[in-house]
Amino acid sequence: MKKIFTLVILLALLVLPGMAQRRSIPMDSTVTTKHEVTILGKRVPYTATTGTQPVWDEDGKPIAGLYYTYYERSDVKDHAARPLIISFNGGPGSASVWMHIAYTGPRLLNIDDEGYPTQPYGIQENPYSLLDMADIVYVNPVNTGYSRMADGVDKDKMKAKFFGVNADIQYLAEWLNTFVTRKERWTSPKYLIGESYGTTRVSGLALALQDMEWMYLNGVILVSPTDLGIDRSGPVDAALRLPYFAATAWYHKQLPPELQQKDLTEVLPEVEDFTINQLIPAISRGGFLEENQKQAIAAKMARYSGLSEQSILQHNLVVPTNFYWKELLRNQSFTVGRLDSRYKGIDRETAGERPDFNAELTAWLHAFTPAINMYLREELNYKTDVKYNMFGPVYPWDDSNNQAGENLRQAMAENPYLHVMIQSGYYDGACDYFNAKYSMWQLDPSGKLKDRLSWKGYRSGHMMYLRREDLKTGTNDIRVFIRASLPKKGQPAKY
Repeated sequence: MKKIFTLVILLALLVLPGMAQRRSIPMDSTVTTKHEVTILGKRVPYTATTGTQPVWDEDGKPIAGLYYTYYERSDVKDHAARPLIISFNGGPGSASVWMHIAYTGPRLLNIDDEGYPTQPYGIQENPYSLLDMADIVYVNPVNTGYSRMADGVDKDKMKAKFFGVNADIQYLAEWLNTFVTRKERWTSPKYLIGESYGTTRVSGLALALQDMEWMYLNGVILVSPTDLGIDRSGPVDAALRLPYFAATAWYHKQLPPELQQKDLTEVLPEVEDFTINQLIPAISRGGFLEENQKQAIAAKMARYSGLSEQSILQHNLVVPTNFYWKELLRNQSFTVGRLDSRYKGIDRETAGERPDFNAELTAWLHAFTPAINMYLREELNYKTDVKYNMFGPVYPWDDSNNQAGENLRQAMAENPYLHVMIQSGYYDGACDYFNAKYSMWQLDPSGKLKDRLSWKGYRSGHMMYLRREDLKTGTNDIRVFIRASLPKKGQPAKY
């Protein structure tokens, strides 16, 4: 008997360590909790459901589990007319954490009023959450958050199914069909909101949901949009960044006094006009631009950007953004942030052509990572040893045949109910506000859809909502957008 007992112990010592070291997420699971939040002064009860839902292959076999968090107001009996917001972030390898706990969700991470990290880390109520007027689901694509491929699948082979512009759209469209069916939300007005690369994702999904899943939307909200596959190469690409340079220079008080004393929104139209009517034609002429014209253009660019005429001429009027982030405050030994140029960084050397690191992203990870790990585990009761991927491995990513902007235009043309709103931060240097305007202008060359397209600007960066004032304004703009895009009862979807 003693020998048998000893054998069992030895087997346990051999087997259990291997079992304990294996970390995985179930493909299909839910954890439900009850909560309340005060939004715009009114108490709102809600149910939070967090967990995983499978992605199936053509044979019905689970090949991945997508982690999501779904908030549903619990004192509403009939959800048929209640909007459903489907939320994605970007990357493309980014989790849905950013808008989840800093913009639209019922809980808000602890940061100061300008968006900088504070301690102690934690979560508070979001008094501007959209949950009072709409239910919300935050979706994490494969390898983001807790979403993972299934055990036993050939992960290298599966990359082609998940990691690419069009593959991403295709599997997410089918996943959303299942989600909407499970939650019985087919009759609800539906809205997609995406941030950064998430705007490429939701623009493509707008058409894929209509054409592949027969699911029609009322609205798409693009927060800090990418180029959406809309061409702007050459002189256009080089010129469009100048208004962002002007906004950044204004913020850091690097403009001439006569411009600096004006409000930002008074300065920018002048810069935009110069960009469209003078800078693009000048850069288009390249080395054949007359020298006196080149000097005049460089002088104007210096006036609007905070850079010297010499540095602009040395770049032949085409100033790289990396250089700008390094150069603007070089004399103060600071760099400015890529995603939000309000943030300052310190490099090893003042010399150089680009910053050592992204000051803003470092600050955001500092604030968000403890908050989301605490919140999911301690408040939503989702417990796992799997790492929450703020940014997950999704590369190589197939960027070919990116038709997101055209897909969105086609979706709007097919669906008279569909409206689009763009939200941009003036200090975003990665997906800058003027490029977002340009995308809106180019989205529909016919001009027949422009009454359903709108743009809003905010005095912050890529995640404009991190600034408290912009959180309040941005969520209010979404409320207005949703109300305006809900058709009157019985109003037909027709031209």
